[in-house]
Amino acid sequence: MAMTITEKILAEHAGEEQVVPGQIIKARVDLLLANDITGPMAFEALEKEGINRVFDPGRVVMVQDHYVPGKDISSSQQSLLLRKYSRMYEIVHYFDVGRAGIEHALLPQEGLVVPGDLVLGADSHTVTYGGIGAFSTGVGSTDLAAAMITGETWLRVPETIRFIYHGKRRRWVGGKDLILYTIGLIGVDGALYRSMEFSGPAASELRQADRFTMCNMAIEAGGKNGIFVPDDVTQRYVEKRSIRTPRYYTSDADARYGRVLEIDVGQIEPQVAFPPLPSNTRPAGEAGDVRIDQVVVGSCTNGWLEDLRTAAEVLKGHRVHPDVRMIIIPATPQIYREAMREGLFEIFLDAGAVISPPTCGPCLGGYMGVLAEGERAVSTTNRNFIGRMGHIKSEVYLAGPAVAAASAVRGRIAPPDEM
Repeated sequence: MAMTITEKILAEHAGEEQVVPGQIIKARVDLLLANDITGPMAFEALEKEGINRVFDPGRVVMVQDHYVPGKDISSSQQSLLLRKYSRMYEIVHYFDVGRAGIEHALLPQEGLVVPGDLVLGADSHTVTYGGIGAFSTGVGSTDLAAAMITGETWLRVPETIRFIYHGKRRRWVGGKDLILYTIGLIGVDGALYRSMEFSGPAASELRQADRFTMCNMAIEAGGKNGIFVPDDVTQRYVEKRSIRTPRYYTSDADARYGRVLEIDVGQIEPQVAFPPLPSNTRPAGEAGDVRIDQVVVGSCTNGWLEDLRTAAEVLKGHRVHPDVRMIIIPATPQIYREAMREGLFEIFLDAGAVISPPTCGPCLGGYMGVLAEGERAVSTTNRNFIGRMGHIKSEVYLAGPAVAAASAVRGRIAPPDEM
């Protein structure tokens, strides 16, 4: 029976020759992930039950990334708990300040997740790893705790929606614009508990960072996972860093899909998602006169080196508007170092931006850019719900790095072509 890439990965991990949408399976996991918010809760569940070991300390990853370096006593206590439990359970892959980055950029960069994996993370944006052809999805801390004990999980096999992108992308249009446009097309529940498979000639031309970005925001359409079929772009990325052997899967030509959508990328302009939903999208050039107070370039969605290069290209030779604060957040220490080596930091500093160490920080309204009442931000993050980045009467407008940089200079939402 023909299967999609998602079905093939799940079938292999369930020990089945084939699986079908709706089927309940028990599957082994390759990697488990938690952070300074969700990790302590998972470990506390184990400790409460008197369990003093995990199924494989080398298959559990703990990352300090949401509130680090510690912003206050409460967040520092959370970080302290994660340190304590990571030592107690002898977790091999534990990342703290100076070595840690934003988890969903750090894991593929370190080669910890590889194509063909089944990954669970106590964070909804674990779906990011579909960018290299893994099945990855978010779970709650107690579900993670159960998998930490057994090395297994249960899943309902999702139906797959196939998105076929064709045509030639306009200048400045990247993965963030494609996924915002797609979410605007189908809505925030348009892929509810479905696999979003991104394909087509225009998708195959995307950089690896853009693929991570698109899969990262599959959850914003309700998706169970997002995924690309691995190709030569994937192989070039993973084969120089993977610590385990990749397993490359593909979708059969006659695989059955619940829905197939074809999208001409040539019709897509740089996008902006207006609050309060990621689906409230429109071209940046049609935003109108929306004055802003802050711009953030970073997060697990757009903190990649390629994103920083794009922002720097738009910013070079310009100054951030005097009414705007601009915050640059490289996703990992390695990305930070490479951006510095390439001279991107000089461009950001000359423009009047501030550079943060790697952190999730402002994305969840944590710190390093929390919004006050009435303030507006253009952000390359992934959510713009009410109160997401601060005060409930603040507003977040989602965009890619090109629109974010242009908006920082103009002091209002602006397309990069204006520059």
